Amino acid sequence: MTKVVRFTEFGGPGVLSVVDEPDPTPGPGEAVVDVEAIGLNRAESMFRTGTYIEPTRLPAGLGYEAAGTVAALGEGVERWSVGDPVSVVPAFSMNDYTVYAQKAVVPARAMVPRPVDAVTGAAVWMPFLVAYAGLLEPGVLRPADTMLVTAASSSVGLAAMAVANRIGAVPIATSRTHAKAGRLIEAGAAQVIATGEEDLVARCREITGGRGLDVVFDAVAGPGVETMAGAVRPGGTIVIHGRLSGEPAVFPTETLPDLVMRSFTLFAMAKDPERLRRAAAFISAGLAAGDFAPQVDRVFEGLDSVVEAHEYLESNAQVGKIVLKP
Repeated sequence: MTKVVRFTEFGGPGVLSVVDEPDPTPGPGEAVVDVEAIGLNRAESMFRTGTYIEPTRLPAGLGYEAAGTVAALGEGVERWSVGDPVSVVPAFSMNDYTVYAQKAVVPARAMVPRPVDAVTGAAVWMPFLVAYAGLLEPGVLRPADTMLVTAASSSVGLAAMAVANRIGAVPIATSRTHAKAGRLIEAGAAQVIATGEEDLVARCREITGGRGLDVVFDAVAGPGVETMAGAVRPGGTIVIHGRLSGEPAVFPTETLPDLVMRSFTLFAMAKDPERLRRAAAFISAGLAAGDFAPQVDRVFEGLDSVVEAHEYLESNAQVGKIVLKP
């Protein structure tokens, strides 16, 4: 038997429970992973509350991102061997596969080699894959560009700043107050704007010498997009990769600014073997060079601490990744 996190109704962290299930058996094209560490993501909180980009089918499990070793292989899986250290990346629907478990069955195409420890292996892939897919693969961010990063203290925000610094761009972080400013500067932000204390547009114009931002990498969406549009230079780009506000993004149609708005989902890239291979090569090179070191805020021990871990995830107190060790 293996312990697995499940929920049968939508709601707060308290709906999560740990149950015993038979050890999973891999089907064709699948593998079983002995899970050593799980990376928590906002997407899982939204999946738990029924507000994610795809409907949640109840009863349900959780988890996109994990690290461990291969325990068993299904028919047709030739790239891997039992005992290989791997990371699991978000290349599937949580309606089909989940990794909040001691043992998890996953599609073999969702595994990448893990040359790092388990906690790092569970914390690095989702954030850096999102940053790569939204900024570098489409050629949005270039050297010397100035980029505003919203929700900058999240794992994706921190990864986006690291990617910007690696290619010679300039990341500007936002936070509601200056309480996290010191940690954001240490994490690579060139400047920090406290959106609850400062005028966002005025500060962006000041930082860029009046020119405006080249890129906005936004996790919030909602009506704030209209405000950020006022800080973008003509021809600049707003990339929306999340919807933490829960509200529709508002394009400023009254002024019709000269800008591009983009959105994307990670799965289009993660489910394409060639695109994922290129992304993994870029991220692995950054890890090897020491430019990409995931910021792990806190590690929770044991699946029984999953409720506490989700409560902390929703507190917004963290700077970086939350990891759960089953």
